[in-house]
Amino acid sequence: MTECSRPPVRIATRASRLALWQANHVASLLRDAAPGVAVDVVEVSTLGDRDRSEPLSQMGGMGVFTREVQSAVLDGRADIAVHSLKDLPTDPVDGLVLAGVPQRGPRFDVLVLPVGQAVSDASLDSLPQGARIGTGSLRRQSQLLHHRPDLTMREIRGNVETRLRKLDEGEFDAIVLAQAGLHRLGLSDRVSSVFKPPLMFPAVGQAALGIECRADDAETIAILKQVTHAVALAEVRAERACLAELRAGCHAPVGVLSEVGAEGSLRLQAVVLSSDGRERVESAGSGPTSAAKELGAAVANQLKQDGADKLLSVETA
Repeated sequence: MTECSRPPVRIATRASRLALWQANHVASLLRDAAPGVAVDVVEVSTLGDRDRSEPLSQMGGMGVFTREVQSAVLDGRADIAVHSLKDLPTDPVDGLVLAGVPQRGPRFDVLVLPVGQAVSDASLDSLPQGARIGTGSLRRQSQLLHHRPDLTMREIRGNVETRLRKLDEGEFDAIVLAQAGLHRLGLSDRVSSVFKPPLMFPAVGQAALGIECRADDAETIAILKQVTHAVALAEVRAERACLAELRAGCHAPVGVLSEVGAEGSLRLQAVVLSSDGRERVESAGSGPTSAAKELGAAVANQLKQDGADKLLSVETA
């Protein structure tokens, strides 16, 4: 797109350091895609940011980090909303469209130990009996308990810096964070171990950014198409279709891993667990990237046939 006289593109975002990194990253991509278009950042406070004590699973779950940001676009205060895609519910919002998915970051979860105890080769098995693990994610909790039922799960809230401070002050023996968040904040040196499947599957949309705009804003949709990464888009389409078919929220104990092979085929693996980690069902499938949504739905239906519905109904009861 060549230089134009359109008004600045206003980006609505949460105000945490990580969210601002994400918004400014998208701003840089937009400036490259549309030279001459100015970009402004509009900070928005969300329910999930204001209430940092109540567990996410008890706050209505879906949308606690996204609703107010979406409202800023709908009411005209902003033109686009930038989300951590793992926080964005799969049910569409009237008037908005998910129009941009840039290249994805490192998508796994990591083990973080207190300063002074951190070692680069630490593992889940190296933690002491009954170790106190800080994580507010049912997905993480259930997968950790599946491998180590003795671990003590403790709720932790707050931004990345707050969680690291609580860890270093002795509230926890270890915490689990997203690898992408630490990487984006220049804190990769805090990583003691990277959790990969089958030990732990990432969240739907983990390490991907989702950019929404108004559905009738054709000019912005065209710009966002230029910053979209085809592989990341296919992956998250499959993952989100799986979650939608399961009718599970973004904080449910559901993990996924999607990968596009060298031949262009998309493979999706997904797991659903009980909150205590004792029960676990897994399914996988593959297909062309052009049928990503159909693949996600098929994997979800297999999970439901194997008992996932029963596990999820208990979590949402």
